[in-house]
Parts: sequence; C-alpha cells; structure tokens
Amino acid sequence: MRKGESAAGSSPRVTARDFFAQHGTALDGKLVAGQSGLGRMIQEGSVNRPGLQLAGYLTNFAWQRVQIIGAGETSYLRSLPADEARRRVRAIFLRKIPCLIVSRGMVPPDFLLEEAEESGTPLFLSRLHTMRLINTVTICLEMDFAPRINEQGSMVDIQGIGVLLKGTSGVGKSECVLSLIARGYSLVADDITTIFCLEGRELVARAPDISRFYMEVRGIGIIDVTSLFGLKAIRMEKRVDLVATLREWKPGEEIERVGLDQEEYEILNVRIPHVTVPVRPGRDLATLVEVAALDQKLRAMGHNAAQEFNNKLTKLTKRKQ
Repeated sequence: MRKGESAAGSSPRVTARDFFAQHGTALDGKLVAGQSGLGRMIQEGSVNRPGLQLAGYLTNFAWQRVQIIGAGETSYLRSLPADEARRRVRAIFLRKIPCLIVSRGMVPPDFLLEEAEESGTPLFLSRLHTMRLINTVTICLEMDFAPRINEQGSMVDIQGIGVLLKGTSGVGKSECVLSLIARGYSLVADDITTIFCLEGRELVARAPDISRFYMEVRGIGIIDVTSLFGLKAIRMEKRVDLVATLREWKPGEEIERVGLDQEEYEILNVRIPHVTVPVRPGRDLATLVEVAALDQKLRAMGHNAAQEFNNKLTKLTKRKQ
C-alpha cells in the first residue's frame, strides 16, 4: 500500500466572514448587523435552531454552531413583551455565538438588529426557506470542516473518473495532463491538489484558489486553461477515484503486467485504487492514463478484465490436465 503525505491533514479554521465570503451566493444572504464580529470562529460544522434558548432554556446550548431562526422563532419573539424578547435575545448573544441567520428574507424585529449590533454578533438575512437554508448551510459546513491535505500532483476528470496524477518533478505530469485536456477532458488542479475527506469515506479534490484555471508547462510557462481550451476544460471539484503514479522505468524493474493485484494509495485514511505507469521515451502517457481511468470505471461497474482472463486461463488449464 502506498500512503499520502499525511493521514491527519490540517485542522480547518472558519470565521463568519470566511463562511459568507465563500457561500454567500449559495445562501442568498446578506449582512444586516454585527459587522464587528465577523472574525468570530465557527467551532462546529453543524447548525442549531435556538428555539429552546429563546424560550429561556440555556442548558446544553450549542452556541459554537451557526444559529438559524425561521418564521416560528420570529413569530414567538414578536409575541413576547418587547423587554422580555430583548432580554432573551441578549442572553443568547452574550454566549458569543458565531452568527445568526434569519431565513425567508423576513425583516427582523428592531430589537434583534440593535442587540446584534451592540454585541457584535453577525446577523444575516437569507431568502431561502428555513429547511432549505439548514440543508444548504449543513452541506457548506461539511466541506469547510472536512479534513484536508495538499497532495503534490495534478488532478483530471476523465469521463467521470477523477484521476490524481503523481510523480517526481519533470517526469511529465503536466505534459500528460495537457494532452488529456486537448482530448476534451477537464483539469481540476495542476501540480498541487487540495483534497478533502467527506464523512470519512469520500475524497474530493479542488485546486488552491490562487492556481485555479492555470497550468505550468515547462518551456512555455504559465498558461490559462480556460482561455486556450474553454470553460469545458475546467472542473471546480471532483471525487478522487484513481491515483496514477508516473515513474521512470528502469531495466530489470518488476512491473505488474496482469493487473490481478490492485494497488492502493492512502490519503486521509481513505484507500484509493492505484496504478503505476512506467515512463519511457516514445510511450503515449496520456493514452495509458486514459485507459487506466476507463478500466477503473469498468471495475467500479463490476467488470474486471484481469480477473476474467485469469478465470478463463484457469478453466483452460484444468481441461488440459
């Protein structure tokens, strides 16, 4: 088994400012109060509806999470005497919650805006319905809080199979990726790939923000992939289905020729199918990586050519005995 650079990955640090800068469009939201508190950390990758807390029960309050209130909570606050409603809101804001989101685009009561501003609690309005807002925030937080790691390698999408290309510097990774893009496939990341582990079982790859859309090609320099090949040549993110390592071939080196023994590569404690592609002058690396990806696609569908060939060979041997 081959291993990635680190099994643990890095610990995410997400502020209210970062969260809405990244997901504000998806949440259809805007800041209406508490700008001074945008640096507050979201400490748990989940959401909380503070209905019980608004009713005065503050025990076991999950204050570290993003707080969401909808029509029910807003209506309840409006039903209370103004001073009592303000007191209960203030008790929640004193816990230094990361932020509060009001759904359905409802205009918050004036006292809610005033208390948010005074306590420095970021208060956002979202036009999404409450359940859709909760689902969207949960999905966004899942990605933000997922363990992550930067892998040295390039990532491409070949007919729905996400392939992470690895190898030593100068072995031909970028040239191989460029040939695959020219064939109509999509680039996810070049040279450095950020990989997230979702729910401890699925790896998703993205390019670092600064290098997204760009590639470095030796002898040419930095190129803009979208300008040269169009938007279809870029995928913003892709699941990692296969790791292919390009390695210079040395005479006498033993190389898997049948494919019965599937190698694995471990990233963030998740094992991914792995193939080693020997590099020699004259070999079409792009075609070999393409075939490896399509073969992995067939394996995922239950069709294993190596196993089928071995079964036929075994039957033929038994007949001749």
